[in-house]
Amino acid sequence: MLATAGPDGPLATPVRYYHRDLTLFFTSQAGTPKLRNIQQEPRVSIGVFAPLVGQASSRGAQLFGMAEVLLPGSADFDEGMAAYRWQSDAAERGRSVLEAPRNPLVRVVADRIVYTEHWLRREGFAPRQHWSRTRVDGDEMEQPRG
Repeated sequence: MLATAGPDGPLATPVRYYHRDLTLFFTSQAGTPKLRNIQQEPRVSIGVFAPLVGQASSRGAQLFGMAEVLLPGSADFDEGMAAYRWQSDAAERGRSVLEAPRNPLVRVVADRIVYTEHWLRREGFAPRQHWSRTRVDGDEMEQPRG
């Protein structure tokens, strides 16, 4: 679930995403409310969660980062499409699996993640684990805390 903010307020949109490490990619039709929101305010949150079968089974992650719209023809678009398994989408929609889609692609690099799993309490850990990306001497470094 992608959360954006725009002139009409917050918008939560389900998206099919693919990832490369801590970077998520999803496609969109041009001109959608979520793309308009991202272009005006690139800070987003993405919720990834498992089906809830009871309060103790609550499990998922909230990713926070900056979204960037990548357009066909750019090197970043081609790099993102290498991570995006578009062929399954094309097959489901009855489209050619030989020709990649040319819709805008959105890249979200996670700057912060909050992982929730209530079963972690059984192992003596907090049910919410926090991770953030920080810079040290110009290099990116992971900083877990929990």
